Amino acid sequence: MAVVFERLVSRNLVRFISSELDLAGIKMSVDAFIRIAIVGSFAVLVLVSFGLVLYFGTGVTALASVAGLSAAAMYGVVLYAVLEYMIDKRKVFVDDILPDYLQLTSANIRSGIALDKALIGAARPEFKYFRDDVLLMGKQLYAGETMQNALSALAGRYKSVQLKRTTRMMVEALRYGGGMSDILAQLAKDLRSQNTMHKEVAGQLFMYTIFIVFASVVGAPVLYGLTNKMISITDGIWGSILATSPGALNTFSQSSTISFLKPHPPTILPGQYYIFSIIAIIVISGMSAIIVSAITFNGAVRGLRNVPIYIILALAIFYVVSFVIGNLFSAVIVK
Repeated sequence: MAVVFERLVSRNLVRFISSELDLAGIKMSVDAFIRIAIVGSFAVLVLVSFGLVLYFGTGVTALASVAGLSAAAMYGVVLYAVLEYMIDKRKVFVDDILPDYLQLTSANIRSGIALDKALIGAARPEFKYFRDDVLLMGKQLYAGETMQNALSALAGRYKSVQLKRTTRMMVEALRYGGGMSDILAQLAKDLRSQNTMHKEVAGQLFMYTIFIVFASVVGAPVLYGLTNKMISITDGIWGSILATSPGALNTFSQSSTISFLKPHPPTILPGQYYIFSIIAIIVISGMSAIIVSAITFNGAVRGLRNVPIYIILALAIFYVVSFVIGNLFSAVIVK
């Protein structure tokens, strides 16, 4: 008997996932998506936990369990992030082509074509999946659906504020009367002006984005790489001093005439700071990609595709700086 994963979660979550799948344009059932989420999370949990136990031994069982749960949670976050990215991608595409579509619809109405046929005739092949949704709306109209419900259904397939406002204006024009051709032409003009304004604002904030990218992808990895290698070298020097003359440190501290000068080995271990550096670089570079996207494109979701690029570049710079600084100081110490 096959397991119905849809019954394992609440109805509110099922409705939410169904809405997200529709907005993302994914032709998949809610049960199939929940199956991928649950089975995938469990598989990641098992692989990470058992992998760490097999590699490090049974002494890290508790840590391996925590790491497995964290990896499973991260799998769910990534799955949801991919879904949101696809939703935002469709929204951005519709916002870009909507002025052209409205202009073509307005021209069709001016030529004497009825509104329903004008909407369908304006759906050009270059509009891709938006054209398919408009053709589906046309089938609903021919089946007897009202124009108001058909337009609302079309707007509900995208997470676009501009499309929702446009359809609402069209519905109000149909209800209260008005020149539909002139309204659509004015809407197209206003949307173009709004898109142009967003691009101008993004251009004015370009220097801020450069500073953020440099600070997160270059500046932070360089500083962390330098500090990480310095801690490693300092720890090695202290280890050599304590190995050769264990009592020299106490003798120096007791004979010192300056009370606040009491040298002692560093309390931060190189391995601890290395893990902290990696985590900090991943968080800083990932957040910077999202911030830059919010500044440039007026939306943080579009920056998700740049997060891996920022993280890889930042980590590469970190390892390069650590390698160069390590070789430089090792050569100085040897001399």
